[in-house]
Amino acid sequence: MFVHVYEIIYYSNILSAKLVRLKLRCDFSRLTLTSIAYAVQFLYVPLLTMSAAAAIACTARRSTMSASVKVYQTVPEFREARKLLRKVDTDGKILPLLPDVGFVPTMGALHRGHLSLLKQAQQENDVVVCSIFVNPTQFGPTEDLDRYPRQLERDCELLQELGIEHVFAPSSVESMYSKYHVTSVDPGICFEQTEEGKSRPGHFKGVATVVTKLLNIVQPTRAYFGQKDAAQCVLIKRIVNDLNMNLDIIVGDTVREDDGLAMSSRNAYLSASERSAAPIIYQSLLKARELFQSKECVASCDLIDVVEQTLKTQPLVREIQYVSVDCRETMQTLTKVHYQEGAIVSLACRIGSVRLIDNIVLQ
Repeated sequence: MFVHVYEIIYYSNILSAKLVRLKLRCDFSRLTLTSIAYAVQFLYVPLLTMSAAAAIACTARRSTMSASVKVYQTVPEFREARKLLRKVDTDGKILPLLPDVGFVPTMGALHRGHLSLLKQAQQENDVVVCSIFVNPTQFGPTEDLDRYPRQLERDCELLQELGIEHVFAPSSVESMYSKYHVTSVDPGICFEQTEEGKSRPGHFKGVATVVTKLLNIVQPTRAYFGQKDAAQCVLIKRIVNDLNMNLDIIVGDTVREDDGLAMSSRNAYLSASERSAAPIIYQSLLKARELFQSKECVASCDLIDVVEQTLKTQPLVREIQYVSVDCRETMQTLTKVHYQEGAIVSLACRIGSVRLIDNIVLQ
């Protein structure tokens, strides 16, 4: 049975004449600490102090944290919930207005980079949705699909601590790609011929397809992506523009560890010695920025050379897959970089067996 919204007024004998108004909705079919704590506040208790009331409310909030994150495992389930989203004013009153919805798509194994995007989305929108889906179509046959970390329970704990209420986490691949699925979004040769595209054939087609599907399902006002995946960010902006999608794409700065290593779910693969070696990646990119800032115009080959030579000073860098200097708007290769125009310097390398990517924006 439900006890509907009541307005309860009680006062403190310490802070006299201080009125506190609480609005409460609780489910008495579950006799939990939460229900009991809130039930106490239903009573008119003249001797209840403000500090005691705060303690009860705090305990109640902590005990309801697990219930505050709503996980939707199918598209129909999420779409039903999406229909009900409305604006809420500062007093908690539901308004008959459609909310601004911020969306942060992820593959899970959340880290501070993801959380920074979610926090930005919270600041700029009424409601935030996070998706967690390890998309098989963007992995090559020899890549780490089976190994990729999956930790939905821990991710939901992080999201609830942040106050994110809506999580779209398809329970199976079939939830996103039906039995007779044949349609995909192909960005064409422009992205397949980028250095990242050549290193991972089919990757950008997989990314373009799943992101288009997610944007169609969630229908956000704004979607948030991290700069660490530079080519992906350019691709998604291109898709939204080319297909006339009604949303804004927001790119957040790369979040780094104290030693400069870009946050990545794949950092968990690194051994202790590999992790100690990994900051060389960002150090090599900083060398490129130093060279760029020293001249009005610099040849791309010189930028590539300084990055590669820096990487080679670290013995645990087993392979340099590529270093690329590209246009910030199109990711097309540049032969030289003018100071006023800038560029993106991107790289992929293996430290031990772990493939890591990073980039720096020259501007």
